Amino acid sequence: MTRTRSRTGRAKEPRGEWAPARVVRDREAGLCLAAVVVSGFGTSALWLASGVWVRDLTGSDGLAALCLLALWAPAPAGPLLGTLADRVRRRPLLIGANLLLAALLLTLLTVRSPARLWVIYAVLFAYGAVGVVHDAAKSALVATAVDPALLGDFNGLRTSATEGMKLLAPLAGAGLYAAYGGPCVALLDAGTFAVAAGLYALLRVREDGPAPLPGSWRERTRAGVRSLREHAGLRALVTAGGATMLCAGVNGALIWAVVDGLGHAPAYAGLLYAVQGAGSVVTGLLSGSALRRLGGPRFAAYGIALTGVAVALRAVPSDAVALGCSAAIGAGLPCVLIAVFTAVQRETPPELLGRVAATADTLVFVPNVAGLALGAGLVAAAGHWVPLVLVGAGLLATAAALRRSPTSAERAAAKPSSDAKPAS
Repeated sequence: MTRTRSRTGRAKEPRGEWAPARVVRDREAGLCLAAVVVSGFGTSALWLASGVWVRDLTGSDGLAALCLLALWAPAPAGPLLGTLADRVRRRPLLIGANLLLAALLLTLLTVRSPARLWVIYAVLFAYGAVGVVHDAAKSALVATAVDPALLGDFNGLRTSATEGMKLLAPLAGAGLYAAYGGPCVALLDAGTFAVAAGLYALLRVREDGPAPLPGSWRERTRAGVRSLREHAGLRALVTAGGATMLCAGVNGALIWAVVDGLGHAPAYAGLLYAVQGAGSVVTGLLSGSALRRLGGPRFAAYGIALTGVAVALRAVPSDAVALGCSAAIGAGLPCVLIAVFTAVQRETPPELLGRVAATADTLVFVPNVAGLALGAGLVAAAGHWVPLVLVGAGLLATAAALRRSPTSAERAAAKPSSDAKPAS
């Protein structure tokens, strides 16, 4: 594959075939994308089914909610866990991680009573920890396997696929659970990870053996954190991403109050989420071209601003406005995530990519969980109208701050710099 850069440092618009189609037609990129879609389907199916399973076993809503906590608990250790992705070749690591997850999920077949409830929590915790390493290695491998000029398109398609799975997989998991029970959902998820391992095994990627990492594990972890902190462009994008996801978490916690304010049953939230997912799918398909034309920070800032306006307008008690806002949030929210993923893959030295990717994921996604808790407290204390307006204002301030970041951030998010190539 060839890489092209303009004089401004941005990747040029690929000529001829539509860039997302080029991603799908490229053998290595297509295999990576297929692996993401397959494993993502199983993950989304299990995410909902595990809570329902615990609820049925115990009758406790609180214990069911702990499933999500167990899954997210390892996320703050991302910078530490990501170091593993820089110690070994990424393709064998991904194959092993997927097979390990498949084996872990099979232990859920032993859960038949509340006495085995601990197995569900243990598997979800291990699932989350292995998932952190898996995601770091996946980001690093994608940077090697995919033409740098197409990384934005790949990450956009990954977003589209992920959002599509969020719409379909939970319904499939819930239906499978209702018909056959939790063990059947665990088998489905284990099967998806086995298939993903097979897809990664088919990749033909040239990976040099990792150089020995100097220092202790803590020092190696700090090297990844320091690399991200000292890179002005990445630091600006990741900071904006974390602030955006904090606000998104608050907004997510307010959705049930919004539905109630519209006078609908809770099931109406499903329609709002479906419309939001459709908006994200559209953005994913167009993101590669937008990144090349605008540069990462501007693309991210416009998406954050669109999200902020839409969140604030959710305070208007109108079905039409609510549906339009959901579509706008779906379209705007992924912009900063796609910009962060792409910038990290393009701008980070290969030997640090696992650690930097894991650190960026932690700083971007952990605030979302904090936002959910904050939103739950705000809606109980102040209703949802005022918090929605405040969150919208916070998002607009985040977008403005990103637009004022140094011009180096603009170049950082747009220019391809990796020298790694797929094997021929």
